[in-house]
Amino acid sequence: MSNAVSIYIIFLVVGSIIFYTALFLGMRTTSHHDDGKTDINDMTSFDGITETNHPLPGWWLWIMGISIVFGIGYLALYPGLGKIKGALGWVSYDDYNANTVKENKMYDPIYNAFAKESIDDLSVNFKSLKIGKSLFMNNCALCHGLDAKGGNGFPNLTNNKWLYGGTPKEIKTSITNGRRGKMPGYSPVIKDDADVESTALYVLSLSGKNEQSSLTDKGKIKFNTICSACHGMNAKGNKFLGAPDLTDPQWIYGSSLNNIKDTIKNGRNGVMPAHKSVLTKEQIHILTAYIYSLNKS
Repeated sequence: MSNAVSIYIIFLVVGSIIFYTALFLGMRTTSHHDDGKTDINDMTSFDGITETNHPLPGWWLWIMGISIVFGIGYLALYPGLGKIKGALGWVSYDDYNANTVKENKMYDPIYNAFAKESIDDLSVNFKSLKIGKSLFMNNCALCHGLDAKGGNGFPNLTNNKWLYGGTPKEIKTSITNGRRGKMPGYSPVIKDDADVESTALYVLSLSGKNEQSSLTDKGKIKFNTICSACHGMNAKGNKFLGAPDLTDPQWIYGSSLNNIKDTIKNGRNGVMPAHKSVLTKEQIHILTAYIYSLNKS
């Protein structure tokens, strides 16, 4: 935390305490409308109800006062004022590190034992799959879903369809190093909207979603000239580039004509973050086995 941010936080916290303390003291000494000095005509009336200024209940004032005192005492003992640690010297990362060391002593022997087994064996091991599922829920489910079936822009991990390959080694590489897929936009190249549509119609026909026609024949020429470099002349894709199989009826970004046209014109960018700095090698080994197990019939 920089000194400027620390000073800013201190200013906000101390300023808030001063404001609420002044508000508390002000409410304790608020005058009443019924003290004989206020004109009844100055009171707010609506729908037969006259609003008067009554004092706040004593219990409410006590709670507010205690809260202010508690807040000041907390800030004196614990960190809350920028870089000031407080009288006890407690910091959250020390507590986190201590808990991490404690958990590592507990779980490392289990991870190390599973790391000696093959992914094929772990993929049918109930105990390792239970741990792998927990790792998946904590690190992967946010994008791929709790059921691992993905969503718009995120691959389904249960259908045995892989952009970068589905062997244990390839899955482990994806988890460890991440993936960065990039489909360039071709609007500067395919400028005519009619050409974009005919190309999209041809792409749809590859997976049986559109019948062959004169438009798709025209789109095939564009595809073979531009798109086949990555997806191949047979449109089966290229796992080394992460180019998807366009003959597969399942689509990550949607299979409607408008979805395909948008992809052709604007391209797509998909990022799978690397987990080598988040998970240990042993954890990645177990997680790989779990994901691999999702595709075993």
